[in-house]
Amino acid sequence: MELAVLLFFAGTLFAAAITPGPGIAALLARIFGQGMRGTPMFVVGMICGDLFWFTLAIMGLAAIATNYAIIFMALKWVGAAYLLYVAWGMWNSKGVTPTQDGDAAVEASSRFTALLAGLSMNLSNPKVVIFYMALMPNIVPMDKINLLAYWELAATMASVLFIVFGIYAYLAVSAKKLISSQKAFQRLNRGSSVVMVGVAATMVTR
Repeated sequence: MELAVLLFFAGTLFAAAITPGPGIAALLARIFGQGMRGTPMFVVGMICGDLFWFTLAIMGLAAIATNYAIIFMALKWVGAAYLLYVAWGMWNSKGVTPTQDGDAAVEASSRFTALLAGLSMNLSNPKVVIFYMALMPNIVPMDKINLLAYWELAATMASVLFIVFGIYAYLAVSAKKLISSQKAFQRLNRGSSVVMVGVAATMVTR
């Protein structure tokens, strides 16, 4: 794949991904409530979800999302249930500040659980495949897609998303460090909890 095409694809995807949405909201709420422990795997899960839909778009198999709609409906509810579980933990947090034992603020999920949580976030949204199907023909010469081109595009997509999520994670961690009051930290946790509930509601209604 030509470098110019990859750069154009990367720029367009970056502009779309940097716009805050449910995924970004869930990422920020997770960091505010649980810190960075488990967050890298959550991000990996989100990127894997995007790679799944990207692959379907490339292969022209978007019909799978329709033929197996019940599977994606189940994923929506599983993902929403997990977010509600996290929200409950945040709401009931005792408000331990980052200057204390920050890792005890909310018991972090296992890496595997965090991975599944991030994965379910994106797998629960079949509209992502529509985005890629609309994006690809206008940017990438589809007649030149082969295995090498697929991996080049997939690597570019994963890199862009990692950068975007990294930017938001850095901003969230920086903001969290400014909070020194236990009461303020508890309010932040509860605010993040409300965001998580909103994201869960969005997942099951879209």
